[in-house]
Amino acid sequence: MTLNRRAVLAAPLGLAACASLPVAPTANQTADQIVWTFDRLSAIGGETTQVEGAPQVIASPFGPAVQFDGVDDALFIDRHPLAGASTFTFEAAFRPDGGAFEQRWFHLQSDEAPGGPGTRIMFEIRVVEGGWYLDAFVKGEGYNKPLIDETKLHPLGQWAHVAQTFDGTTYRAFVNGVVQSEAEIAFKPQGPGRASVGTRINRVNYFNGAVREARFTRRALTPGQFTSPLR
Repeated sequence: MTLNRRAVLAAPLGLAACASLPVAPTANQTADQIVWTFDRLSAIGGETTQVEGAPQVIASPFGPAVQFDGVDDALFIDRHPLAGASTFTFEAAFRPDGGAFEQRWFHLQSDEAPGGPGTRIMFEIRVVEGGWYLDAFVKGEGYNKPLIDETKLHPLGQWAHVAQTFDGTTYRAFVNGVVQSEAEIAFKPQGPGRASVGTRINRVNYFNGAVREARFTRRALTPGQFTSPLR
């Protein structure tokens, strides 16, 4: 896989950053892929949003992005874009800027009756001295699996591409196209629901940083097929 490396300015913090996002021919939304571009606060991907706190639309090297303050900024979207998918790829381009240790910054949640398993797919990070590491997480009936490797640190203040995939057998997490962790799971398709960006859906573990784009594909892509907002 080819990585594109260029120096960028991480607005508005003024941090020098090197973007190492996987580059593939960009594609428009297709029958098996949904694209959410965070270039506004309303109608993300054509979906109604509920805005909390004061997230800001900022400039990024890839176009407008939404910045979250790590305190109370969040977007809530009334859709689980991977509901019904038996295989999937969940990608996002984001810039973590430091802050609290636990940050649960992208949460897809199925609607369930009380007492259900808490069916969800999440992107989280852990911020430590020297950078951050990825925590990808999936949970549902018969499966409950975090993918974490705390030895694989990445720099703060830089744009990164993250992905998680399930190919029918194996669940994998990636940063900039490189596998971070993987495991076999007994995944079952998740039901309709909603999403939160910038916080866990129950409004804890807020995210300090920016998000440019997310892509949801109903099949498992390889790193060479990952897409990014880089134009």
